[in-house]
This record gives sequence, C-alpha cells and structure tokens, in this order.
Amino acid sequence: MTSRSSVTTARASSKARAVARTQTLLKGTNGIGTVRRTVLPGGLRVVTETLPSVRSATFGIWANVGSRDETPTLNGATHYLEHLLFKGTAKRSALDISAAIDAVGGEMNAFTAKEYTCYYARVLDTDLPLAIDIVCDMLTGSLITAEDVDAERGVILEEIAMTEDDPGDCVHDLFAHTMLGDTPLGRPVLGTVDTINALDRGRIARFYKKHYDPTHLVVAAAGNIDHATVVRQVRRAFERAGALSRTDAVPVAPREGSRTLRTAGRVELLNRKTEQAHVVLGVPGLARTDDRRWALGVLSTALGGGMSSRLFQEVREKRGLAYSVYSYTSGFADCGLFGVYAGCRPSQVHDVLKICRDEIDRVASEGLTDEEIGRAIGQLSGSTVLGLEDTGALMNRIGKSELCWGDQMSVDDMLARMAQVTPDDVREVAAEVLGHRPSLSVIGPLKDKQADRLEEAVS
Repeated sequence: MTSRSSVTTARASSKARAVARTQTLLKGTNGIGTVRRTVLPGGLRVVTETLPSVRSATFGIWANVGSRDETPTLNGATHYLEHLLFKGTAKRSALDISAAIDAVGGEMNAFTAKEYTCYYARVLDTDLPLAIDIVCDMLTGSLITAEDVDAERGVILEEIAMTEDDPGDCVHDLFAHTMLGDTPLGRPVLGTVDTINALDRGRIARFYKKHYDPTHLVVAAAGNIDHATVVRQVRRAFERAGALSRTDAVPVAPREGSRTLRTAGRVELLNRKTEQAHVVLGVPGLARTDDRRWALGVLSTALGGGMSSRLFQEVREKRGLAYSVYSYTSGFADCGLFGVYAGCRPSQVHDVLKICRDEIDRVASEGLTDEEIGRAIGQLSGSTVLGLEDTGALMNRIGKSELCWGDQMSVDDMLARMAQVTPDDVREVAAEVLGHRPSLSVIGPLKDKQADRLEEAVS
C-alpha cells in the first residue's frame, strides 16, 4: 500500500516536472508587439504576438515536416496528410469543423512547403477559444480513415492536374528539379499521379504519427490576445488528447544541413501546346541562415523585384517582350535557389533569355549602382512593414521564425539589417551567386531547332 505522504511527494514531483517555461522574446511598446514564448511539458512551443488595437486573432500550428522529409515512394504524403486533417476527428466531422468556423465568419486553411506545414484559423478575438480548440483537435485527433484517404485521393489528383494546367506555376517545380534533381527538395510538394495513387491509409497514418509529435510542433498566435490565456487553452487541448505525456521531452532544433548546391548548365525543356513559353533561368542561391541573404534580397529586388528593376525595364518597358518578368530567391536549411522568370511568346523566348542572361552577367561583374541599391532597400523595407499589417502575417512571421531559426527578430531589427547592406555587400554576393553558369527550365511549344538554341543559351 502506498502511504499518503508518498502520494503527495509523487504529485509534487510530477507537478514540478510539468512546469511550463515562459520567456519574453521581444518587448513591445505599452504591450503592443510583445512576443512571448512558452515551452510546455512534452516539448510543445507556444509563441504569441500581442496587438491590442485589432479585433481579430490568427491561430496557427506549424509542423516541422515538409516534402523534403519524404522518401521517393512517399512523395506527396505531407500534402496528402494536410488535406486529411480537415476530414474529421473523434469529436467533429469534416462538416462540423467547417461549419463552426463559418458560423463565426472566420477563415481556415493550411499550406504545405518543402520544409514545413502550417494549419491556421483567423477569427474575431472573442472567437479565439473556438479556433484553438478546433485546430488543436485536428492536429491531435484526426481519424485518417481509409474511406477519407480514398475520397481525398481524387481531390489531390485534381489539384495536381490544375497545377499542370498552369505552366506559369508548373515551371517552378520543373526548375527545382533542374537544379536539385531527383532529391526530396527537387520533387514536387504535391507528389505525382503515380505516388498519390500508391499511397494508402497505413503509410499516411505512420507518417502522421512520426512527424506530428509535440516536439516537432510550434503553436503561434497573433492579434488581440493574452499569452497566458492562449497557453492555458492550448495546454488543455493537447492534454485532453494525451499528447503531452512525455514531460521530459524537448523541442527539436531547427533544421541544419551541409548540402552544397553547385548545379551548373543543366537544361530541362517540357514541350507543351501553350500560348506562352515559360522560362526560369537560375543559379544556386543561399541557405536561409546565411547572413548574406540580406544582400541577396537587395540584389534580387534591384534586378527583378519591381517595376523600376533592371529586368522589368529592359524586357517589358523598353522592348515589350513579356508581361511578367521577375527574379526571386528560395532559401532552405542548407541550400538555396536564385531564379529569373519570364513568360513570353515562343518566338521571342531567345531574345528574352539573352537580355536576362546579359543583365545577370553584367550585375555579376559590375554590381549595382548606389541609386539602385538605395531604391531596393526602400522597396524591401516598405513591403516588409506593409506585409505585416494583418494578424495572419504576424502569426506566419513568429511561427516560421521559431520553427526555422529558433529565435525572433523585431521588425525594427529587420529594417536596420536591410539598411546596413552596402554596395560592396551586394557586389560580393552578386559575384558569388550570379557568377555561376546558369541552368534553364522552359515549358512551351518548342521546336527542335529552338531547343538546341536554348541549350546554347546557358553554355
């Protein structure tokens, strides 16, 4: 028989182990913009940003799993699972989930990327407890039935078909494959028709159990909220599901890697009967943790990030060769991509490519002018601030920062870091990144002679 004193001691010990740890990561002004983090028993992280001046709140849960965590035969499983978590739990049917959010005028959605997945709901601040309960229930209690797997298969196949019908979107998947090959990062997030048809309930359920452990999750909330209240409601929801039983668990660290991407001169052409030729010309970029990413962001903005950028002026304004032309960067844990996209008439694809290649080579060898750099910094700073005007954007920022960097940076610090970029910084990163021989991806109605000339464009 256990004595009363030993029971009391055990309870006290259990309570001590179960204490949540809370930190203030960023101090706002008069409580506005304050970011706090609490690590719950079980390794679940909760980060919030308080904005009392609004009447909305966005609640999200980020999972440290994306398509790069899939084997070749599991390609598409992460995105498939994202769909299935909306199909019902032991407490709610799929209709119950959607009807509850619709009834309060909220919005609910999710997205899957190559390195993470996010589920979120945006509601009035008074309805935040409902959003927390529903999203937490989905993440911890989804049934993932065989019937739902089979029913949703058709939806995902339609989504793949829809993407393939949009060559302006599909060309970016092709570019990722051109640069990264048949690797987890090079495969499409949606998977393929073959891999989706091959996935069954058992394989998806095992994937769910492996990757949706609380140590792999970050809860993020922003808006007119109280941190302690959010933590209490989240903890209650996860404990009710039995998901915080491992009181000694610690959160997984942000992804790391040592992949050096040095693909050069690869060409992939996909012949399709489209009205335009869709082109991406690109080179290896920088990992998202590389401190030079600030200079690369300025470089990308000046080269092809707006109406005053070099590519927009040269390709569209001066010559009228394309409606859409821009540059972009993608940073992963251990590598990155830098690309230039253009959509143009097939007969003009060689002219567009030559202009883009000439501008890339010119910037790689000469850098940018002080005026271009100043304008790009101003554009980046303004778009950064304007992009954080709603609670959804704030939730995305703090959730992704916690998951990918394990830290938070204030908006003022971000603006200061952009302002510190010098012409020499841009010249150095331009020479390093743009100095590589580019690779090329094209989707369009290409003739044999055109294909040969396109391969010559990157030689």
